[in-house]
Amino acid sequence: MADPGSTTIHRSKKGLSRFVSVNAAPAPAPAVPQRPRGDLSRATIEEIAQAVRTTWPTKSVDNRWRRSRGARDLLAHLSEFPGQTWQDRWQASGFNEPGRPVSVLRSAPRDRSQIGTGAACLFCLRIIQPSLEAFRSNQFLYYGKRFLVAQNDPLLDEFWAQVQTSPVNPVHHGIALFDVAVALTTQGIALADLSPAAFLHYAWECRRQGLVLGARGAGSRFPGHLAWQALHAMGHLPPNGPATLKAALLTGRLTVQEMVDRYPIRHAGVRQLLIAYLERRQPELDYSTLDNLSRHLASHFWATIEQLAPDQVDLRIDGELYRRWREQVAVRADGKGRREFEPILRAIRAFYADLQAWAAAEPEQWAIWVAPCPASDAEVRGFGIRKRRVKERMDDRTRQRQPLLSALVEYMEARYEHLRALLEHASVAEGGETVALDGRTYQRLWSRVDERRIRLGGTANVRVLDQSSGKHINATSAEDAAFFEWAIVEFLRHTGIRIEEALELTHLSIRQYQRPNGEIITLLVIAPSKSDRERVIPMSAELFSVIAAIIRRHTRDGRAIPLLSRYDPHERQASPAMPFLFQRKIGTNLEVISPATVVNMLRRRCEELAERHPGFRSACFTPHDFRRLFATDLVNNGLPIHIGAALLGHLTLQTTRGYVAVFNEDVVRHYQEYLERRRGARPHDEYRNVTEQEWSEFEEHFDQRKVELGGCMRPYGTPCQHEHSCLRCPMLAINPKMLSRLDEIEADLLARRARAKREAWLGEVEGIDLTLTYLRQKREESKRLTRIAPVELGIPGVVAPR
Repeated sequence: MADPGSTTIHRSKKGLSRFVSVNAAPAPAPAVPQRPRGDLSRATIEEIAQAVRTTWPTKSVDNRWRRSRGARDLLAHLSEFPGQTWQDRWQASGFNEPGRPVSVLRSAPRDRSQIGTGAACLFCLRIIQPSLEAFRSNQFLYYGKRFLVAQNDPLLDEFWAQVQTSPVNPVHHGIALFDVAVALTTQGIALADLSPAAFLHYAWECRRQGLVLGARGAGSRFPGHLAWQALHAMGHLPPNGPATLKAALLTGRLTVQEMVDRYPIRHAGVRQLLIAYLERRQPELDYSTLDNLSRHLASHFWATIEQLAPDQVDLRIDGELYRRWREQVAVRADGKGRREFEPILRAIRAFYADLQAWAAAEPEQWAIWVAPCPASDAEVRGFGIRKRRVKERMDDRTRQRQPLLSALVEYMEARYEHLRALLEHASVAEGGETVALDGRTYQRLWSRVDERRIRLGGTANVRVLDQSSGKHINATSAEDAAFFEWAIVEFLRHTGIRIEEALELTHLSIRQYQRPNGEIITLLVIAPSKSDRERVIPMSAELFSVIAAIIRRHTRDGRAIPLLSRYDPHERQASPAMPFLFQRKIGTNLEVISPATVVNMLRRRCEELAERHPGFRSACFTPHDFRRLFATDLVNNGLPIHIGAALLGHLTLQTTRGYVAVFNEDVVRHYQEYLERRRGARPHDEYRNVTEQEWSEFEEHFDQRKVELGGCMRPYGTPCQHEHSCLRCPMLAINPKMLSRLDEIEADLLARRARAKREAWLGEVEGIDLTLTYLRQKREESKRLTRIAPVELGIPGVVAPR
């Protein structure tokens, strides 16, 4: 066990967290478990029954008798099995295995409850130490409080007092006590010996076996969040360690050696070379970049090379091996093609180039590894072209989403207002009472669980039943989630900042600036995320109202904004405790919203919108889409591009140009001005009104374009240039109703071709083949167009000149 007072460094490996002590003092050995009634492991049944009666005294003779009777019955059954102690007999009985509750010994419900209570008493008195699976195979009421009384441990009493100070529903207080009691019972230790590693072991085992309240199967949730917070607050856990269970479970930073050792590299020399190379590059790279570089070199490059050529001893890769390597790496483990292959090649080329450059200054370390790079310059030469293709895809993505932004914003605002009104009306309704809102009817739900929450001094969630869909809605959590969904969308579209920067904002990010004329401007200070450069954004009235709404929600009822530590998944480190703006309560925990949560939220809302708005069926928003839309709108509306670059946090103007060259307003504006100047310079008579004769000829042109198979699309004032050979004419638009006529013409042409072939009219055969080719092309094109649903564009409006 680790010393509870030692500073620890945490890292997760293969699903189980471990703590490594950095203190020189050895960890103390675990003490004997707390046994206020003495060691009863070999006591008689009557001695144990007497200990049960005296440990939990009660005025009710019936309750006293049931406890001792349940313990007697279970011990009497265990006495039939071999063993020196009751623990030996318990294991021999098979009850220490999962799925074997002690209640199987009785059939009547009252007797089943009685023997279960007796088993709980034996566990609390440390007479029997069950496995976690065996313990959770039984159902015990109030086990935590029963264990608390039996142990008579001042440290455990202090923990319970600390738990009760937590501002959560009292139901969760009992769950926290239960988690600690079960961990101590199944591990056979006292609270003084409950180390972070021991509690993490309990949490991981409960998750693995699906033994968590509300879990959707194994591997879905962890228990003990509130218990960990209470243990940390009372000083039982290391003060410099993680303050929450979630932070303890997260993967910490790996050393360079651990990064390389994640992959099977057999050649010790190459392994040491990669470690030395990455350590040399480490000071100039952030953690996520270093992690990717280690993956490219250790996994994608050398581990794959050794897989293809186990006898490879140096970096000299011949052409055949390199070709096989490229074919291997081009396919991912799931069988799909690797989309981003160029970063791997550039990492390999940089690796070889660095070795050649460093060998000149330090030949004793690097010279023996110098070799020609197998990846040629030509393979990465088209990087600029590929970047332009990526930019074209991003530009097209922005064009698709720009007209959908207003619909998304309107939907998010309407959804939040609806749920806010629903919570307001349903919270004052009685159980079973209906509430009508926006054409929908909801029924307030009330249960014994809600009554228990109120009875224990907490508050019950407002739950309703949507009578039109039959869906149960937790209006309390739904309204809170809808508020932050609306707030994050408004925040992103009004600032254009990166999602990581938005979630790092705190109450301290809001500043004020007084201009020389006395005007007060509210500023938003953005901490550097991708670029190492802090910047300031003047807040608009809409943005300020969103931030004010967030702060009001955090500080209602006179509370202060809670201080939380945020874990950065890219840098794999936690921040100091700060008053983050985008934090919300999840169960018993206050957590900062994660980027993945925002991505999933936007995906769900877009899927809901797709049911009523066809544009969202093929277009889903991501947080970065708001940044591109903001940048495009910012510069295309006249803001100088260097000011836009400063607001967006770009280091170069070229990066900003990559965002704004989507709707090129400058080109459109200048072209329209050119048209106005050209029209002004042309003769005035070219803009005279049309005469009746000219209009009559114009109308007759459209009548003359109608032919048997459809319509001729030749321009007005032009004759038919193909002598009405319509099937060969590219201007012919087939009417879908005439597809059957095309089949008749094809049959006639095939008959004519058969005769021409018999008569050896080769010229006629060639002409008929050409006509058949055009006929089949037009038929396929006409069929394709009939499968495309028509789009209603509406009648364009005319804007009067100013």
